[in-house]
Amino acid sequence: MERLIEYFEKNNKVALAYSGGTDSALLLHAALKAGADISAYCVRSEFVPSFELESAVDTAEAIGAKGTVLKMIDMALLQDESITCNSPDRCYYCKRAMMSELCRAAHADGFELVIDGNNADDSADDRPGMRASAELGMRSPLRELGITKAEVRRLSELERLPTAHKPAYSCLATRIRTGEEINEAALKATETAERYLFELGYSDFRVRRQGDDALIQVTAGQMDKLNSELELIRKELGQYYRNINADTVPRKASL
Repeated sequence: MERLIEYFEKNNKVALAYSGGTDSALLLHAALKAGADISAYCVRSEFVPSFELESAVDTAEAIGAKGTVLKMIDMALLQDESITCNSPDRCYYCKRAMMSELCRAAHADGFELVIDGNNADDSADDRPGMRASAELGMRSPLRELGITKAEVRRLSELERLPTAHKPAYSCLATRIRTGEEINEAALKATETAERYLFELGYSDFRVRRQGDDALIQVTAGQMDKLNSELELIRKELGQYYRNINADTVPRKASL
């Protein structure tokens, strides 16, 4: 934790791309603990479900972000055809659009340094959005300091942050197969389905859209529960999907 505190003592005026996830929450906590002048910018769009935004706000408040530290940026990503066509580079175009708007807002507020939550385990090969951040001159303190995801969780637990064991959560667009159009109806169906499964007690899962069908993926430890409740889920979500199937997460694959 000392390295992060020292980082923010040296860089004591900073804007943070904040999602409320484990990485960005730790950075916000460290900056506040170091007494840095920080603003955390959170993008609000059709690609982020309302329950994740609510969680991000609650987390910021629990960490101690007060007043205008947390700032929302509203974006209409469905108006960008380079994103909605859902090409293999969709993540890059999406991240480029969001981070460009975030950097503009931060610079307008007087922040020269803008950082994100990429950690030492993140690879540009797996995360094309990292290329967009680099092109915009954003920095990644966790990567620079060699802090891995496991270390982020360990530090978060030591600091008693509410995100210490929070599962990773990618945007709703990742649930739609590459090449299939991203539209409001598909995103709304996914958000409704995942909120429902959260309410049933599931965690660390995805509802992937495959044409008019859905594939629910859960960790192996939740498969028995899912099988026992699958008919109930099909009845509840049948208006959004033609067929609903279930499977465990493929080995070595990431949710």
